[in-house]
Amino acid sequence: MYEVAIEATFSAAHSLRNYRGKCEELHGHNWKVEVTVKSDDLDEIGMAIDFKILKERTGIVIEQLDHHHLNELSPFKQLNPSSENIARYLFDQLKKELREEKVRLSRVTVWESEGSKAMYYE
Repeated sequence: MYEVAIEATFSAAHSLRNYRGKCEELHGHNWKVEVTVKSDDLDEIGMAIDFKILKERTGIVIEQLDHHHLNELSPFKQLNPSSENIARYLFDQLKKELREEKVRLSRVTVWESEGSKAMYYE
């Protein structure tokens, strides 16, 4: 089994509904995202997927969140934009973006700060 991962970043604001503390107020993060895919085999040149392709597909999804107030975006109007829910949203969207590739999405990790991260995988 091979795993390949890329990192990307985006900036966005959010507020956590029904959270009793500072994070209930509007605030922002410079989010870091790691996307990990897996493959049983390599292609004819020895790659599971070209990093360029994985970065491009991730960029398409992240662009929808970058420099937005997440609570105002369709997926998070009802769903709390926690790191866990953002990781799940990115996973679901990336799974669609990668459906034509030979790799399988393994996990998405989202850091809202250097020491705090959430992961989603199936």
